[in-house]
Amino acid sequence: MPDPREPREPRKQQVFSITTAAESQTADRVRREKRYAISMGIRTVCFLGGVVLVMQPMPWKVLGWLMFVGALFLPYIAVVFANAGVRKKGDGPSPFGPENGKQIDAPRSPEIDHG
Repeated sequence: MPDPREPREPRKQQVFSITTAAESQTADRVRREKRYAISMGIRTVCFLGGVVLVMQPMPWKVLGWLMFVGALFLPYIAVVFANAGVRKKGDGPSPFGPENGKQIDAPRSPEIDHG
């Protein structure tokens, strides 16, 4: 057991390259909220456009129903895109990959004396 009075070695901290650092959680949340708000704005425009166009003559009425269908499916699409994972900037080396020069050597067989 090591002597508690002896100074310990400092912990080795893993250093990450800034090119492989992930986007901060705050920036990711803001980006996803903005994307979701834009999608819901488009949904609102589709719904209101559908209300106006359904009351028009036949060629416009079809477009109005298509806008209703778009307004129906946009929430699902908006949630899927808003919950997309954190994007990484850059493509540097992986901090979880094998370290160079720290490989285990194969065991060596003992030399046999033929004398």
